[in-house]
Amino acid sequence: MGEQRPFGELITYKDALNTVMEITPLMDETEYVSLSDSVGRVLAEDVKSDISVPPFARAAMDGFAVKADDTYGAGKFDPNNLEVVGNIHAGESPDLEIEKGKCTQIATGAPMPEGADAVVKVENTEIDDEWMVQIYEPVHPGQNVSPRGEDIEEGEVVLKKDEFLTSAKIGALAAMGKEKVKVYRKPRICIIPTGDEVVPSGDELKPGQIYDVNSYTLTSMILQNGGEPTKADIVHDTIEGLKEEIKKKAGSFDMVLFSGGSSVGDKDLVVDAIRSIGEVIFHGVKLKPGKPTLFGRVDGTLVIGMPGYPTSCLNTAQQLIRPAIRKMARLPPPAERTKEAILAKRIVSSLGRQQYMTVKLDGDKAHPVYKQSGAITSMAQADGYFEIPENVELVDKGQKITVTFF
Repeated sequence: MGEQRPFGELITYKDALNTVMEITPLMDETEYVSLSDSVGRVLAEDVKSDISVPPFARAAMDGFAVKADDTYGAGKFDPNNLEVVGNIHAGESPDLEIEKGKCTQIATGAPMPEGADAVVKVENTEIDDEWMVQIYEPVHPGQNVSPRGEDIEEGEVVLKKDEFLTSAKIGALAAMGKEKVKVYRKPRICIIPTGDEVVPSGDELKPGQIYDVNSYTLTSMILQNGGEPTKADIVHDTIEGLKEEIKKKAGSFDMVLFSGGSSVGDKDLVVDAIRSIGEVIFHGVKLKPGKPTLFGRVDGTLVIGMPGYPTSCLNTAQQLIRPAIRKMARLPPPAERTKEAILAKRIVSSLGRQQYMTVKLDGDKAHPVYKQSGAITSMAQADGYFEIPENVELVDKGQKITVTFF
């Protein structure tokens, strides 16, 4: 009969998170990526513009480019008449100069011609004949004109190192004519599923076997939080096999996640494997679901043992691993969406462990949907979760709670 070893003293969730965040390093390696691949990345250097944006003074409205003083005194019942000497479209380079008493038709975004210093909006004009226009409202110099460098000046530092690249910031890079941008490399994270009972999707299940769920949930979580996941083959429950896999992956990845094998049964050998070739920093967290979580290091690589049950594994990943990946990738904390709701059913919690109870919302009512740690539908059929502190044993029906959406 195999030996089962009970957990020692459990670490609080808060202490576990603080420990993980303190030890997790920031990514220092950088790479250049194209603008089309840069959304969600983090800048590794300041970005200075080599050009002014716009690079020329341009019309901000459709209308007529004029000398402003030619419009003074114009009114609705006493317009000023100007001679039209041309028509400038966006993308053209005007080869004309506006003299006193003259103007040119101009489109939004088109370069201003020499001699013109304002644009009269087309709705304040009327064509008298093909070459004359009546101006019904005066303009002042610079009105309805975007000057050269109005948005970005040549030599200006537009984006700073460590900024998170959004679509708007990528737009600024495009406006400066940048083709590539220097960013921090994504953390490389290896997922190693373990267990003699676990088989890949698509294989035929034999008695006692289950499909690998955690590799897919962890891959999705890593992708959503700035990491680069790699799924390894399933490793069977042998100490030598686990040690060999850890040694092989520790030198190539920034973080290694084991799915399963982190509890205290006779085949839960991940903790022994890590301890024999590296350092176990903690094993066991006052977290529900997620108690069997372990955290260690091997050759400088973070190694985390995750519970094998799918809901327990994913909850641990959300609460402990996601913040670490985002820190390593230099990403800002995720923008959490929350909603106040009324609990539809009494919940009896596990005193001494912080619990994350999944719920489905029906209007302002929150219905608990948690089944057990092995049921992935506990999360798949939920809209979000609420937290039950470790010193709370009962949350009563009708109590107001804060639901955090997945």
